Amino acid sequence: MSWGDVVKNNLKLLRKSRGYTQVQLQMKTGIEQALLSKFENGERVPPTETLVLLAEFYGVSIDYILCRTDNPDVNK
Repeated sequence: MSWGDVVKNNLKLLRKSRGYTQVQLQMKTGIEQALLSKFENGERVPPTETLVLLAEFYGVSIDYILCRTDNPDVNK
């Protein structure tokens, strides 16, 4: 399994569990919708600064986004 596969599942689940569309997430984070789509489809892996932004936005750790832990608060 590639990093893209790991990240895509968690990013989509986080967005949907918070009730956001990709466009709404773009408006709140400034990350282009086309990039969000590529991240969620596993076509691209988010760079570190994007992972930090998304982790802060969702209130979870980067390790949680990367499926390195089941605990979203592990690094807080």
